[in-house]
Amino acid sequence: MAAFPNLLTVFLVIAVGATLRGTGAIVQENWRGFERITYFVLFPAMLMSTMATADLAATPFMAVGATLVFSLLTVAAILLIMRPWLARWLDMDGPSFSSVFQGSIRWNSFVAFAMASSLYGKQGAALCAVAIAAMIPLLNVLAVGVLARYAAAKRPTPTEFFKTLIQNPFIWSCLIGLALRPVIHFIPTALFAPLTMIGQTSLAAGLLAAGAGLELAALRRPTLHHLVPSIAKLVAMPLIASFFAAHFDISGTPLAVTLLCMAVPTASASYILAKQLGGNAILMAEILTLQTLGAMISMPVILASLG
Repeated sequence: MAAFPNLLTVFLVIAVGATLRGTGAIVQENWRGFERITYFVLFPAMLMSTMATADLAATPFMAVGATLVFSLLTVAAILLIMRPWLARWLDMDGPSFSSVFQGSIRWNSFVAFAMASSLYGKQGAALCAVAIAAMIPLLNVLAVGVLARYAAAKRPTPTEFFKTLIQNPFIWSCLIGLALRPVIHFIPTALFAPLTMIGQTSLAAGLLAAGAGLELAALRRPTLHHLVPSIAKLVAMPLIASFFAAHFDISGTPLAVTLLCMAVPTASASYILAKQLGGNAILMAEILTLQTLGAMISMPVILASLG
């Protein structure tokens, strides 16, 4: 109950974004520009400033990173093993499977960072930044690989695959932040402060963009194509993460942030990637919307289970 006001705040900002998009107060072309600024400027600035200044020695970042990676690989392996069954019994073609796969493993880092920061302060932000550094490269490799194998009309070359990977701003911003750590005390405040100021705007901007990306009108009556990734992402992923967290002896705030990162809905960038590489983009948008609505119920339950 103590965390509920913070969760409500996050979802209300998402609702504002959805309302602005739905009423047409801000036209679609302007939303695209807003999303690009958030994705390529605001959020990378936040990651750089957080990674450069976070007290990583005070956080079990290795254990948290290992928990997240093993959880992702476990769910990804289960889905790939289930793919023939899904194709046979649910009539799920390759493009649809790629969207189900993305919806089951990818996560909305905007929502995760906003919640971790509001609930657990600087330690939560630092742990979430560690999660982003650990998960984003692996997530991109898995998502692009599955899309190339099951959805794309033409498989990307190794050069194209590597280019797609390194163009992700979350990857290079984390690397720059880590590179700044040894010299951070020698950088004048006047030079570093703008980076921090820009980063602070990313939380509200990311949540507004997440709300604007919802396709409420497009969501049909949910089918198993929608429910399989939603259950996998909102229920199975946090449960599997809790198993690995217990193995690595993670507790307290690190455990809460780890489960938050696993329990948030899938990333809005999944829709863009599905459109670019031949996935079922309509199904991807519907999965994203359903998960965001479902997370309003599932995430408070997960936090309540932690006491």
